[in-house]
Amino acid sequence: MNYEYFIAKRIIGSKAYKSSISAPIIKIGIAAIAIGIVVMMIAIATGIGLQQKIRDKVVAFNGHVTISNFDSNNSQESVIPISSNQEFYPEFKSVDGVKHIQAVATKFGVIRTEKDFEGVILKGVGADYDWSYFKDFLVVGRLPDFTQKRNEDILISEYLAKRLNFKLGDKFQTYFVKDDPNKSPNIIGYTIVGIYNSGFQDFDATYMIGDIRHLQRINNWEKDQIGNFEVFIDDYNELQQKGKEIYQNTPSTLNTQTITDKYYSIFEWIRIFDTNIYAIIGVMILVAGINMITALLVLILERTQMIGILKSLGSRNWSIRKMFLYNAAYLIFVGLFWGNLIGLGLLFAQKYFKLFPLDPSVYYVTEAPVYINIGYIIALNIGTLVLCLVMLLLPSYMITKISPVKAIRFE
Repeated sequence: MNYEYFIAKRIIGSKAYKSSISAPIIKIGIAAIAIGIVVMMIAIATGIGLQQKIRDKVVAFNGHVTISNFDSNNSQESVIPISSNQEFYPEFKSVDGVKHIQAVATKFGVIRTEKDFEGVILKGVGADYDWSYFKDFLVVGRLPDFTQKRNEDILISEYLAKRLNFKLGDKFQTYFVKDDPNKSPNIIGYTIVGIYNSGFQDFDATYMIGDIRHLQRINNWEKDQIGNFEVFIDDYNELQQKGKEIYQNTPSTLNTQTITDKYYSIFEWIRIFDTNIYAIIGVMILVAGINMITALLVLILERTQMIGILKSLGSRNWSIRKMFLYNAAYLIFVGLFWGNLIGLGLLFAQKYFKLFPLDPSVYYVTEAPVYINIGYIIALNIGTLVLCLVMLLLPSYMITKISPVKAIRFE
């Protein structure tokens, strides 16, 4: 049996240990570890969760990479059409990792009612459109079906529906201005078949989704002319690499742009979350380590006579230090256990019961999203244990300075 571990186990199991002067300090040390692990878990889970949620919502409306014409158009409206007769469409086989490609077009319009009006962007989509993201956003109704004949079904956001007092099944007219200001605008009557809420207010206040064939008709485009292509990839972490490959495998007349370039300010903002997470982890481990150092020093002072006796019996300094490090490791394990129990409980409660809402105008989500992954939880626990033990090596060196003769007389 491991001699040091045996002694440490006997110390931990003794009644005197639990009722000693150091007991309150030990409990504070355990509480510091538990609180630290809870805060770190919440910081990582909500930070990564918020990043992924915002990223997925931007991708839902734009794809990972956009293929469009080279032009100076800075608006969100499709002005110069491109042909859908491309080698990379309808399947982008020349680049590995491309999941889907779809043809879309956008045009600015004005919804007019008897009492109000609202400027919107109609996003025209076709039979190839991937509705997987909007299945999660759908609040009421159904998703439009544009695989058959051209129709007037429309998917509108809950934000716009509330502003215009629309409900499922309502009909309304949308005015689209022509390039020639002297000509009267095109008017299309739409029927609301579904209402969505992405939680991303900037997009919800802007987009409604309808049949691309309406835009082709009012823009006098051919059936094979569209506004741009949206490309979806399998792994977001490879976005920059895949963006370059997609650009290299498209004609020189077309331009490509990743969502991180298109919405630079949004993605630069969510990158700050990484810095915040690292800062919180550093502070929490430092606080937990300092509390454990205090607890260890108190334990050493309380066991000074025992240290002197062990030294007089021939125990080496490192052997005695290991006893106290085993003791400290036990306290850290206790703190980690309670920290994980409380932390995971809070995270699962937030995931399933949405306890903490957020302002969508600031955070682009309606509630704090959480990302729970066994990988980062294990890494966080191991990292905390190792770093705290490393921090305890220095104060445990105090044992080497204790004289056996003086220690045995110590009271």
